[in-house]
Amino acid sequence: MGLTSPAFSEFLMGMLGPLIMTMMFVVFLKSNLVHVLREIKNYKLMLYLVGAYMILIPVLLFFAVNIFDKKLAVGILLLTAMPAAVASTALTDILKGNTALSTSITIVTSIAAPFTIPILFGLLNFDKFSIDTGEIFKDLAIIVFVPMLFSQIVRKYFPNAVRRNKNILTPINIFILSTMVYTVIGSQSESLLQLSEDIVIQLAIVYLIFILLHLAGYLLAYKQNRKNKISITIGAAYMNNGLAIVLAAKYFDAYVLLLMVLSELPWNTLLAPFRKIMSLVNVNEVEKE
Repeated sequence: MGLTSPAFSEFLMGMLGPLIMTMMFVVFLKSNLVHVLREIKNYKLMLYLVGAYMILIPVLLFFAVNIFDKKLAVGILLLTAMPAAVASTALTDILKGNTALSTSITIVTSIAAPFTIPILFGLLNFDKFSIDTGEIFKDLAIIVFVPMLFSQIVRKYFPNAVRRNKNILTPINIFILSTMVYTVIGSQSESLLQLSEDIVIQLAIVYLIFILLHLAGYLLAYKQNRKNKISITIGAAYMNNGLAIVLAAKYFDAYVLLLMVLSELPWNTLLAPFRKIMSLVNVNEVEKE
């Protein structure tokens, strides 16, 4: 619909921030954050994953791509620096991974994002981009912490209402995500329909990046059991690109925004091949408790 019947407007683009905040609220509403954080016994693993997901991997990919294309490198940095997707737990469940670990990864990386993303863009100086890291921090803090706080207040004072409506929370997020994708694709529909050589190249690069993220996630979990390997790989490869789209629309040019839109394709199509590969992995691997 975004390609064939776009309804692009400044109002719709301006609604991307409130929409992603609503998604974050719904995700946090489903979890008692105090309980989740208390149950994270392996703090070293969490610190290791946050450092790898949100600093090491983005920086390595940035410098690798920067050799060939500076503008593309900025887009890849923005995309890969995002926290784990709000849908990570659902994706992990499909592959029969450790959903508790996946939930912890999503929450911890989301909390870390307002700090790590501005640090990355502050330390890496860009000649062609004027980026106010203070503004990025403020926006990320509002997008993450306001829904987080509000969700826990609602959980505390209206627990029965939360329990009664828990089954409709995921459909609500699916609708919100669909609305965001429709809006953003509509804003780039002319460029996408042209299917120029540049777009094909960008799409190929984005697919390559996602494949590398799957590989990096799996290598990060080489000492873990099979379920944890799945959870950690999902956390590395399936980032919150909705948040990346919001930041790209506000702070970056159309090139970077288009790159974030193109990331929707590998995000939505590589899970099936990854599932097939995991099914071929030795199922008799000794499970580590």
